[in-house]
Amino acid sequence: MKSRPNCFIIHISSLVADHKSTKRVAAGSDLISFFCNLFLCLQYLPMDYLLKTEPTVYSFADLEREKTTIWDGVTNPAAVKHLRGMKPGERLVIYHTGSGTKKDEKSAVGTASVMAVDASDPKTPLVKIKVGKAIAKPRTLAEIKTRAIFAESPLVTQGRLSVVPLTAAQYGWLVGE
Repeated sequence: MKSRPNCFIIHISSLVADHKSTKRVAAGSDLISFFCNLFLCLQYLPMDYLLKTEPTVYSFADLEREKTTIWDGVTNPAAVKHLRGMKPGERLVIYHTGSGTKKDEKSAVGTASVMAVDASDPKTPLVKIKVGKAIAKPRTLAEIKTRAIFAESPLVTQGRLSVVPLTAAQYGWLVGE
C-alpha cells in the first residue's frame, strides 16, 4: 500500500489483507500513524473553557474593573490540569456559581481570554486572563441543563468542577453567537 504523508485515509483493502502479507503490518503502521497525527493536531487546536467563580469573592464586574487578573486558587486536580493546558488566546466564559448570598445567580455572565500561563509549579498554575465583554443575556444553569449540547458536559455532570472545557458549539450558545 502506498501511504500519503499527512493524509488520514486508510485503504480498507490493506486492512483485510492476508495475515501473512506485509500489507497488514503496513496497514497497522498507517493506523498508528493516523492516530499519532490526529493526537498531534488536536493538542494544538484552541480550546474554550468555562471558569467558575463565586461572585462575592471575585465577580465578572471585578474583572471588568481590573481588566486583567491571575486566575489561581484552584485545587481540584482535574481543574488544575485544564488550567495547565490552557494556551494564550483561548476563549473563556466566566460563570458565577451563585453560592453564598446570591444562590439564584448560577449563570454564564461574561467572556475573557487567556493571556499567559505559568505552569512552572504544576500543582498551582497561574493563568493570566483579560476581560472580554459581558454576555447580553446571561445563561442560567437551568437553561444550560435543558440543552442537549450540554448533556455530557462536566458543567452538568460534575457540578463542583471549577474549570470546564467547552466545545465551540457550547461556547457559542453560552455567549449568544
